[in-house]
Amino acid sequence: MDRGLTKAVDRFSRLIGQALRQAASGTSVDADKLERDSIVEAFNLTAAFVDVDERHTDDELWAMVAAFAHHDLLPGVVTPDAMRRNDLVDGKRSWLSKPSDLFETLRQVDLKRGSSLARLYYDEAMTLAHTVVSLDQYPSDDELRSLVEFQRLLMAALPGERSNAPTVATEGPPTTTDAGATDPESVDPEAEAPIEPPEPLEDVLAELDDLIGLDEVKEEVRLLSALLRIQKLRQERDLPIVDSNNHLIFSGNPGTGKTTVGRLLARIYRSLGVVERGQLVEVDRAGLVAGFVGQTATKVAEVFDKADGGVLLIDEAYSLTRGGEKDFGREAIDAVVKNVEDRRDSMVVILAGYPKEMAELVATNPGFQSRFPKTIYFPDYSDAELVEILLLIAAKGTYDLTDEAKEAAGIWFASHERGRGFGNGRLARNLFEAAVSRHAQRLVDVDNPSDEQLTKLEAADIASVPTEADREARQSGERHPPRRTADEAATSNDGETSGDPGDGPGGDTSA
Repeated sequence: MDRGLTKAVDRFSRLIGQALRQAASGTSVDADKLERDSIVEAFNLTAAFVDVDERHTDDELWAMVAAFAHHDLLPGVVTPDAMRRNDLVDGKRSWLSKPSDLFETLRQVDLKRGSSLARLYYDEAMTLAHTVVSLDQYPSDDELRSLVEFQRLLMAALPGERSNAPTVATEGPPTTTDAGATDPESVDPEAEAPIEPPEPLEDVLAELDDLIGLDEVKEEVRLLSALLRIQKLRQERDLPIVDSNNHLIFSGNPGTGKTTVGRLLARIYRSLGVVERGQLVEVDRAGLVAGFVGQTATKVAEVFDKADGGVLLIDEAYSLTRGGEKDFGREAIDAVVKNVEDRRDSMVVILAGYPKEMAELVATNPGFQSRFPKTIYFPDYSDAELVEILLLIAAKGTYDLTDEAKEAAGIWFASHERGRGFGNGRLARNLFEAAVSRHAQRLVDVDNPSDEQLTKLEAADIASVPTEADREARQSGERHPPRRTADEAATSNDGETSGDPGDGPGGDTSA
């Protein structure tokens, strides 16, 4: 019988027992009681995750019998059927709805003493939880979601762990590697660059959660991370695992954060041991297609060499299918598919682009269909999220917006029609730059402006910025379209909402 759960329970009980004794130092609390409390905590946590999908398989229950029988928690219960008859697992999933009393005790001690006992509990509880879910070869969606929700629950309760401040990606040219990775072109090919140790997975996931919006994408990435961690646990114990690949399709309009999430995902893959280095290499059609016969395959291989050990993001991948008879895009596709298969164990590939075109690309190429089975959709930002992105961009530029300017910005964003090519984070960046220009023009005749005047954007700076509809009307000689109120701007097309309540990582403007 696999003894992975027994080891995880024993480790949890030992380390949490030590944490309780440390918390109770200087008191008269019985040490044996504290040890018992840690074992009961391990049982409740194990039973809760066995119960989340209400399946209670024999594999799960046999593992529980083996893990807890020698702790005298299951007197006379030695089989799965006996556990079912005694209702030892039924209803336990409700235990995951809030942090336990034991966790809260450790958290209060941390707040008083500046210790990190609650973080120890978090680390060991998540290891035990993943071990429980790994007992079945095919973890259910309910189990994976429960892992993600429990992880968020504890992380939110940890003292001093996160600032909870939203983040926004800065605009810039397409990158070739992750900012924290070494650019292969700048390194002596004969020398081996030192590889930094992987980051703690929780730290990278915390960065993901801090991104503006993107709730559905965050959930997909967390579920994927939980599944990968479970598969790794099973692999380490020589248990059968699901044969799958980690390649993905990112589908969405420009500026919705695909590159930002790609960078984070590369680091997550490295933290989980999926890839060795964790760099992100970003490329488009120009970086893959050559102009002469026989050069495209070589060019593709060179790009894959740079991305080996990390993640390769191919932006606007569908553009490879376009071109005339003498175009080498099709050759690039064949080379990409071949390299994806040859390097499936050493790197991950992400295809990114507009939703409709990405769906057509996958549907027309069997190689993509089988190797990229999962698509993550990046919706457009809502008007409120775009205002939040604008505020973060402004803060980085040491500017602030008046309340009237914020309201004007919301109206300005709402006046843009949503659809293919909607600018998203780039739109917020464009508005900021145009508003700064208007602000400078407004102050040009002001003698000795104050610091506040120099850094405060007002409604006039926003309202004076033309929208795309304004520009088109001016070019066509039409009358300047009237500016709508916030309520009018938020609704268009016979009452339909003009913008989905989109989610995105705050201003990623590179994908």
